[in-house]
Amino acid sequence: MSTQVTTAFVQQYSANVQMLSQQMGSRLRDAVRVENVVGKNAFFDQVGVATAQLRTTRHADTPQIDTPHARRRVSLADYEYADLIDDQDKVRMLIDPTSAYAMAAAAAMGRAMDDVVITAALGTSFTGETGSTSTALPAGQQIAAGGADMTVAKLCEAKKILDLSDVDPSIPRYIAVGPNQIEALLGDTNVTSSDFNTVKALVQGEVNQFMGFNFIMTNRLSVSGGTRSCFAWAEDGIALGVGKDVNARIDERADKGYATQVYYCMSIGATRMEENKVVQIDCAE
Repeated sequence: MSTQVTTAFVQQYSANVQMLSQQMGSRLRDAVRVENVVGKNAFFDQVGVATAQLRTTRHADTPQIDTPHARRRVSLADYEYADLIDDQDKVRMLIDPTSAYAMAAAAAMGRAMDDVVITAALGTSFTGETGSTSTALPAGQQIAAGGADMTVAKLCEAKKILDLSDVDPSIPRYIAVGPNQIEALLGDTNVTSSDFNTVKALVQGEVNQFMGFNFIMTNRLSVSGGTRSCFAWAEDGIALGVGKDVNARIDERADKGYATQVYYCMSIGATRMEENKVVQIDCAE
């Protein structure tokens, strides 16, 4: 056989672009209060707890009770993604990767949205008339790692903290955890036993709901010194302000040799609306 026959070999190319493993979109957006925002900053007014006064005599004067008010500030930040695809790239690749780039951009926007929500849940909130007062999550709303990963005892403590604050039980409750916390709970018979949980966690390979919390698994939670900061919350305890929702444009760029540009952008911000509705749960991994 001729030694030059290799010139006739066919090089086969995949007709598709495979997305590498990554979080596709936001996992937390549907678990928080979403508000449309106009302007750079938005303020959410709140009404506090009022106490009824006992009437002790007939024809008594009408009591004047001052209803407490509070306010939270949300500041919007802009997020962008853009990439170019030259026509020559499409020729060399034998495929058009535009749709794959758009999927990657949308996924990146969703992850950024989750990062904003997580930061707001456990970080500093801004309160007061002008939003100039910094408010941290109190120590009473935090559960220490105690050298242990996620346990049923920690879930019980988180539930008790919310209940002691009279958080309305009709408001959906969520908990954000990492894969290690799911693994730790799946090893606890209190979670997997049908006597304690109607969800057959081991059969499905996941924990969906336990002790009134809907579980959301995410790798976006921060880890410091081997301790991951998970958190539980009532749905309206965290607000996501959306000034401009995720917007996509795929256009030709005349200034870039008529390359195709995939462009995504959004303007969002988030705040913890009420400290009593968020519980930080530190877990030693």
